Amino acid sequence: MKGTVLHSYGPGEQLKAEEVELVASAGETLVEMRVAAVTQQDRSVLGGKQPTQPFVPGSEGAGVVVSSSVLEAGTPVVVRGEGVGVTRPGLWGRYAVVPDAAVHRLPPSLEPAAAVALLQPALTAHTAVRRVAGVLKGETVVVTGITGLVGRLCAAVARSAEASRVIGLARAGEPVDAVAGLVDRIVRVDELGQVGRELSWCDAAIDTVGGPVTGGVLGHVTPGGRIAVLGYSAGEFTTLDLHQLIGRDLRVLPVNLQRTTLEPGAVSQALADTASVQVRPDVELVQAERAGEALDRRQLLDLSTLP
Repeated sequence: MKGTVLHSYGPGEQLKAEEVELVASAGETLVEMRVAAVTQQDRSVLGGKQPTQPFVPGSEGAGVVVSSSVLEAGTPVVVRGEGVGVTRPGLWGRYAVVPDAAVHRLPPSLEPAAAVALLQPALTAHTAVRRVAGVLKGETVVVTGITGLVGRLCAAVARSAEASRVIGLARAGEPVDAVAGLVDRIVRVDELGQVGRELSWCDAAIDTVGGPVTGGVLGHVTPGGRIAVLGYSAGEFTTLDLHQLIGRDLRVLPVNLQRTTLEPGAVSQALADTASVQVRPDVELVQAERAGEALDRRQLLDLSTLP
């Protein structure tokens, strides 16, 4: 079965499409691949961190189950985790043999390419809202940077977690039509990052922008509440009122996916939570044979082009 094989360290000419032998053992699933992402993790592997050579790269992708003990043949799936493409052969081929735990059902409303493109931001939103902030049913949640992709996905996950109200923060003059239905209210942040007094109290905040916005939002978190911080596009520094922090027993929680172990079912949950958000990241689908060219850009590989 044809796949993209790496024979020596480094990108580019070291990658070559050729025949590879695949054997599925107990506890493994054979997947006919449709698309695969070119991720930062793949770039690291190609930079010389893979354990053996030759090696098939590719750590995230989508396809259809051919044979498995956990899913029926023909089930659309996303593949991620369990060392796929890192410590064991990956997904840049027409077929892939992966651990059963690495296959996750693809929600019916998502196309394979869209699911793969959304996977990393969806997992980021899932981790921030459900794992770090621990949003609960009935809570009021503020999401900063609501017009950005991750902000919109965070709002969708908060909705799925049954938050009673979701408030989005957007810059003054920024169009917000795209977030209609995701939030109950929009509150504007001025050009200096100052949060308006009209922002109501919240139980939890998901901060995707950082800078002065972080400190401003913290002043609107109820006693015992928390703010999960996962971005700093508005600035790497903020001012925290320690009197508020201590007096109201607030928690400032960093979101770091590299140090977070995903729980079983997290991938499927993240995709299901965000499937309602009608967005498609700006990516290009290229033929699998052009994997070397795709390393420096945000692209998906069309593995159906392999014979």
